[in-house]
Amino acid sequence: MSQIHQITGSGLPLTGNDIDTDRIIPARFLRCVTFEGLGQQVFADDRQQAAGQHPFDLPQFQDATLLVVNGNFGCGSSREHAPQAIAKWGIQAIVGESFAEIFLGNCVAIGIPCVTASPEVVQQLQAHLAQQPQASMQVDLNRMTVQCDDISVPVHMGEGPRQMMLAGTWDACGQLLGQGDQIKATADRLPYLAWS
Repeated sequence: MSQIHQITGSGLPLTGNDIDTDRIIPARFLRCVTFEGLGQQVFADDRQQAAGQHPFDLPQFQDATLLVVNGNFGCGSSREHAPQAIAKWGIQAIVGESFAEIFLGNCVAIGIPCVTASPEVVQQLQAHLAQQPQASMQVDLNRMTVQCDDISVPVHMGEGPRQMMLAGTWDACGQLLGQGDQIKATADRLPYLAWS
């Protein structure tokens, strides 16, 4: 199980409130059997309409690992494909004004920390990244800060998800697979369950 304390890299500013999961990954891509390849389709319709000028297409942001968004990001349907598509593109953490609750839960389930800051702070980070695309950026879950070049600001995250990231317990499947011997021992004691 992977502990997550810091995420370091460059940032990608994506402006706009109420960006919903259908924009993040359009419904026609939900028929996939696995999540592989979804990164190529993240924001597919928005990117097509922007004709190469969408932040996810701009050359200066192609190596970004941190996404900076505005309010109510990930609203709409509860599709887990949305954070999966963002992760498959290469994003490892998201800084935003606020997140839709189910989207946030789906991010935690795959180990993507989502931290919040005031609208003014988020807009400051977005403006800095637009001017300095290769700015060094870091989300620190121990100190609960975001550093972007010489900008250092406090961020917030629910204590439950934060502790899950720090302890590496965000991966429910990994925890289950890691406890195979204990599961078998419990199953062996149950008279109504034959373990094979």
